[in-house]
Amino acid sequence: MSEKNREGKRTARERMLEQRAAERASSRRRKKLIVGGSVLAVIAAAAITGVLVQNQRSKPETPAAAPAGTIGDKNLVIPVGASNAPSVLTVYEDPRCPACGIFEREFSATIDQLEDAGKIYTNAHIVSFIDRAVPGKGSKNGANALACAQDAGHFRDFHDVLYRNQPDETNDAFGNKAVLLNLAKQVDGLDTPEFQACVNDNKYGGWVSSVQQDFDKSSYKSTPTVLLNGKPIFPKNGDEEITPANLVKWVDAANQGKQLGTAGSHGQTPAPTAAASEANNPSPTAG
Repeated sequence: MSEKNREGKRTARERMLEQRAAERASSRRRKKLIVGGSVLAVIAAAAITGVLVQNQRSKPETPAAAPAGTIGDKNLVIPVGASNAPSVLTVYEDPRCPACGIFEREFSATIDQLEDAGKIYTNAHIVSFIDRAVPGKGSKNGANALACAQDAGHFRDFHDVLYRNQPDETNDAFGNKAVLLNLAKQVDGLDTPEFQACVNDNKYGGWVSSVQQDFDKSSYKSTPTVLLNGKPIFPKNGDEEITPANLVKWVDAANQGKQLGTAGSHGQTPAPTAAASEANNPSPTAG
């Protein structure tokens, strides 16, 4: 790898860390505002506010509809890869999260290849908290569109397209359903009347809210959160920094002596080669 490319990768990882730190600080500020707002509401005894808050709390945790093939106790997880793979990669991401975009542009090809080799079974949790802090609907609409893509059997392909075309966090482009539908045209077989209706009608809006509620109850407070067999590996696994090469090394070590899962792309487009990966995942520092 040239010195310039090495510097680009280093800078990308630094940006991921900086963005994640900023999100943690933003989360702490939001919590303070929420607490302060709740106290004021109690003091003022605002009946309308009280009803709205109660309605929010009383929303069912189990959505009326979940995308096809979702797994987990409440069907809140989108799986990718072979279910019999020896290792599980758990990823929490928000469609508007800049650090998630940087992570995906650096790691998506490697993760796709590990899935196709039967080495990992990815469990994706698509959260949508950024809409709370940055005005817009891009997190929720993007998450719903991803759920619609899962219904159509094209989650991974559309997920990768979305993050390759992710706008700046303050640009709510994904809040525009026409933008999401246009991006779907990059995925063979996804741009159908059924998918369009699913996106336009916000078919899985309740499911999206339930996934976020589940995240709120967890101990995880920022995205991306990445776990390998339940152990956090982002931004580091022990003393080792996460890189595509280290991720492969960690997965291979975890799988040592175990039978690999069923190989294949499982209905998705096969993972790109290393050369194609470079072309499809431009450096986040470019431009």
